Amino acid sequence: MSLIDYPELEDEAQELFEHFRFSIDKGQTPTRIDKYLAARIEGISRSRIQAATDADYVLVNEKAVKSSYLVKPLDQISIVMPYRRRGVEIFPENIPLNVVYEDDELLVINKPVGLVVHPGHGNYSGTLVNGLAWHLGIREKVEGDERMGMLVHRIDKNTSGLLVVAKTDESQFGLSKQFFNHTVQRQYVALAWGNLSQEEGTISFPIGRHQNDRLRFKAFKEDEGETKGALVRHAVTHYHVIERFGYVTLLTCRLETGRTHQIRVHLEAIGHPLFNDDRYNGNTLRQGARYTKFKAFVENCFKIMPHHALHAQTLGFIHPKTKEEIQFSAPLPNDFQQVLDRWRQYVKNVSDLPPFSS
Repeated sequence: MSLIDYPELEDEAQELFEHFRFSIDKGQTPTRIDKYLAARIEGISRSRIQAATDADYVLVNEKAVKSSYLVKPLDQISIVMPYRRRGVEIFPENIPLNVVYEDDELLVINKPVGLVVHPGHGNYSGTLVNGLAWHLGIREKVEGDERMGMLVHRIDKNTSGLLVVAKTDESQFGLSKQFFNHTVQRQYVALAWGNLSQEEGTISFPIGRHQNDRLRFKAFKEDEGETKGALVRHAVTHYHVIERFGYVTLLTCRLETGRTHQIRVHLEAIGHPLFNDDRYNGNTLRQGARYTKFKAFVENCFKIMPHHALHAQTLGFIHPKTKEEIQFSAPLPNDFQQVLDRWRQYVKNVSDLPPFSS
């Protein structure tokens, strides 16, 4: 069993990062590349190298090769992965996990709100990764770069929903490749402020880190020249209206790319931030603040669901071993469902609603 590889915090499998590089000398005799690399990278098995070559992560002279490739004099070999190398000590912890599905290759987890996915930035315990270590039978401290059950994507601390975790090298590389190629099906349920003008649409503003707040990201409008000097990445979110409550709208959001905070940033950019999103201007009344009953109702909803209204509901991918297409769905958390029920009842029964403005 290998240990956890951490995806880069900025994105989910959107870029390849070089982990190893070898410059072959002039006297090299022809040798299979899997044998050559396994003998030179500490702690890496030949089977793991083979899995990496199958996923096109082993390059010779900038081109992907197979395990049978014979290393030649002056070759330039590099191993690339869709995440940066990270070295963090992992302490296994007996944290209950809601496992939706598990086999020898992978497991799918329904993550609750409040659970941080992996250690870092002050969260070195109590994370999903700590719980995964325990779930996989590990009881001693381990180094993060040794890999253990492999995360191939992530969701925010206060977003609930589905995550897939690889348990083998083959699954890690196979799933990472699917995320990198944008072939994984991911659909979220979101409650956004306001009444969206269209039943469905696409938001395609590129996203980069906010220049004045390192904890926030921003959607940049290239035609306005806002991207000058900023590192931005292509980002696409497709949305569809499920239900309208006049003052908030229930949506499904399908990710075409997987940027950090993508849905949150994109919805704020079009003037419809997530309900109760404290980082992206969704935790204050967008309208009707002077109407006492309406204000009390919204504040009560905030108390019931003290986090942004976003749930990773659907996750679908090709099983890396069986090659079958599989899909999973997770119901809305109770607090999210309660807030929806309250909105339905409120707009149905209350007559003194504040004037609506889109």
